[in-house]
Amino acid sequence: MARIVAVCKSEEKGTRKEAVAEGLFKEGYGLIGDAHADSSTHRQVSLLAVESIDKMRGLGFEVGPGDLAENLTTEGLEVASLPVGTQISIGKDVLLEVTQIGKECHSGCAIFRQTGKCIMPKEGVFARVLRGGSVRVGDQIVVEKNG
Repeated sequence: MARIVAVCKSEEKGTRKEAVAEGLFKEGYGLIGDAHADSSTHRQVSLLAVESIDKMRGLGFEVGPGDLAENLTTEGLEVASLPVGTQISIGKDVLLEVTQIGKECHSGCAIFRQTGKCIMPKEGVFARVLRGGSVRVGDQIVVEKNG
């Protein structure tokens, strides 16, 4: 079963995100209180698999959920392999649509400055919020529609 390992947000872009007990996602906007939430972008929410974070740990870096600036840390689902257009439900309410796999890494990112390396450009996933609601650690993730 795929599930949420961490919900993370930050008030400033380019910084590590802090884990929160629960996140409120707004349709067409993103995670309320997160610097990256924006109704004018297709990258409203970022996801990264804990398995990807484990790769960085395997290289000797001390990183954890939120350190790579992702909003949702997942487990049991290879999010980077989901095609654009895939819809995933999280918990009882939230529905996301994958809009982008990977991104261009900017040199101002806190983890890149510290380690000189980052996996978000290849394994980070971005989505838009189709249906809002609450997300908590442990919530189940279900692929509703493949892209």
